[in-house]
Amino acid sequence: MAIHAEFADYCCELLSSLGPCRAKRMFGGWGISVDGMSVAILANLGQGDTLWLKVDEESKPQFEAEGCARFTYEVKGQLKGMNYYAAPADAMESPALMAPWARLALQAALAAHTKKPAKKRNPPPGRPKAG
Repeated sequence: MAIHAEFADYCCELLSSLGPCRAKRMFGGWGISVDGMSVAILANLGQGDTLWLKVDEESKPQFEAEGCARFTYEVKGQLKGMNYYAAPADAMESPALMAPWARLALQAALAAHTKKPAKKRNPPPGRPKAG
């Protein structure tokens, strides 16, 4: 089931405490980014349209303590997971209630962004590699 743009707009409104959000269609759902970093995805995994917030090892216990479901999917009979958890139900009611959860998602996105290795630059074609 495709997620409607109205839900993406509403989720960006909920996450507005982080600054300007950008929602972009991806893989039948949406990705939400702030300053070029992915903080959330929108997908329907059979339980209705859901806002899934980015987590890391520090924030995961807080989402689990709230009873939030982990983003999981099946591949060739095996269950796979991603570092996203459903937003708490009460946080879906207002930007103020979402703000602390949004901050956790942004912190996880920042941590993931700083862990990525710098891309190697290849020399222009026709030039020998320095060695």
